[in-house]
Formats: sequence, structure tokens, C-alpha cells
Amino acid sequence: MEYHNPVLLQASVGGLNIKPDGVYVDVTFGGGGHSAFILNQLGPNGKLFAFDQDEDALANTLYDERFVLINENFRYIKRFLRFHNIKSVDGILADLGVSSHQFDVAERGFSTRFDAELDMRMSQKNDLNAYKVVNEYDEANLRRVFLEFGELKNAPAIARVIIKAREESPIKNTEQLKTVLSQFLPAHKSHKILAQMYQAIRIEVNQEMDVLKEFLEQSLEILNTGGRLSVISYHSLEDRLVKRFIKNGMFEGEPERDFFGNFSVPFSTIGKLIVPDQAEIKINNRARSAKLRIAEKK
Repeated sequence: MEYHNPVLLQASVGGLNIKPDGVYVDVTFGGGGHSAFILNQLGPNGKLFAFDQDEDALANTLYDERFVLINENFRYIKRFLRFHNIKSVDGILADLGVSSHQFDVAERGFSTRFDAELDMRMSQKNDLNAYKVVNEYDEANLRRVFLEFGELKNAPAIARVIIKAREESPIKNTEQLKTVLSQFLPAHKSHKILAQMYQAIRIEVNQEMDVLKEFLEQSLEILNTGGRLSVISYHSLEDRLVKRFIKNGMFEGEPERDFFGNFSVPFSTIGKLIVPDQAEIKINNRARSAKLRIAEKK
């Protein structure tokens, strides 16, 4: 199975400021590139835990006594680390979104390039898939999905067209979905709009925004003082959540002020926003929209 080059490898792992005897977590194992790079910097007493809910990723496991791969969603990071008697860690890395492998396997239904059944599940154990979203959601929920997660202004019209089309027959595969939505896909920007539509359905199927919020809140709980959080995101919805949480330690509202009127926030931002250079984008097209933010727990 082909897993492409890990994105922003040097910067994301370097941002963890690894201690040789520390405990680290890679919550998006995938092809194992980031994990292997972390392991190379750990000493004999260091430890690395990795999460991946996709069973395909298990084939890439690293055979090292310092390494444990957990086949679960990283929204459960705290629970499964405690199962391994780990209550706190020195660094956490997350490379969010869909892996290159998931995009490249046609039958997973993630890519706009292939005709496939409507699936889009990152874990095959999930009950909800793209077919159910497209064919069973009511108009209000479809509108919400395309507006919130696809940021599509014509979400109400998209929802109505899907409802009308499926009254005649179920929308079973990606080609049928493209045909149904063709009126919203002008030739000069069809790929961009279709990608937004797919993104919206995929985020709903995998509950990606809820997962990210739960993960960030638990990361704050389990990071040691001075521990680092290194997060790579690929679209504005993810990046806004990560940026706000790193800045304020919350997703809404403002943090409380201390006695002197200063905001009390749990993280210090490390450096500025990092994006790939043109050389990396040329080698790995998936990197083109990547944004890396690094923070240290106070």
C-alpha cells in the first residue's frame, strides 16, 4: 500500500522539542513517517504511542519495543493512554485530514477522481457513511452539512436538488452524485466546488470537527508543563479551531483575566504559522494546503 511522504516532517517533529527519554504521541499514524522520525530521536527509555482508526494503517506498524500502535480514533486519546498506564506526555503530533493512501484507494470513496460507492469512512467500523448522509438526511441537515463544512453559499439549493433526485432513485455512487450536482459545477471551477462538497460530506461522516475539539481539550489535560502540541491542518475549518484553542484554550468566548487584568491562557505559541515551501509541494502535492501550528503548555 502506497503512503506518500509525510507532510512538513522536519518542522512538525522538530516543533515537539523531543527529549530522548520523553513520552510522545502521534495521533495520525498513517504511513508511519512522522512516527519513524520521532522514534529516531528517542533514546532507549523513550516511548511513542500512535493512533490510527483506519485498519489499513496497521500494515505499516513499526517493530520497535518503544512503540505502540493503537487502532482507535484519537478522540479517545486520554482513555487509551490510561489503558497503557500513561497519564501525561511530553508531546503530541497530529497530521489531520485524509491520508494520501485513503485518497488513492478508489473504493474508499474519498477522491473526486474515481467512481466508487458513497463511503468516505476513515474507519470501516463506523455505521454512518456517505450513502446515508446523501440518501437519508433530511433537507435541513443536508443544508447544514454543505453550509458549515463545505462553506457553500448555495447549500440550500444543493440540499433541495439532492432531495428531489433521490425521490426517483437512491444516489449510490460518486458518479451519480456528480451528475445530480452538475448544475452547481461550472467548468472553470468544478474541481474546487466538488472538492468542497466532498469535504462537507466527509467531515460529517467522520465527525471531524467534534473529534478535533475533543482531541484538543484532552491534549491540554495530558500534556506535561513544557510539553508541545504540533498540529498540521488542511482547511480553514480545522485551522481556525486549532488557532483559537492554542491562543485561548477554548473554542468560544474569551479567557478569564487574572488579578492584574491579564488573560490566563494555557499555551504559549511557538514561532509563527508554518507552511510548506514550493520544493515540498512539488514533491508532495498533498502538502499544498498544509498549515502547521506549534504550542507549548505553560
